Amino acid sequence: MAKLKLGALDDDKPVKVTLELPAAVHRDLVAYAEVLARETGRSVGDPVKLIAPMIARFMATDRVFAKARRTVS
Repeated sequence: MAKLKLGALDDDKPVKVTLELPAAVHRDLVAYAEVLARETGRSVGDPVKLIAPMIARFMATDRVFAKARRTVS
């Protein structure tokens, strides 16, 4: 099986954000949490906890964003 882009979740102080997701995205998020739990042997609990690490991973691997961020800083 291919390795997922996310690993086990770090326990970090959260910032509260309200977000609406399309039903299809939520279903995929639940499915992703199930696969991640099988791979890591650790239950995710609430699949919503995956959103922040997914966004962080997306931004960390976006080369255009990284380049733009370097030029702004």
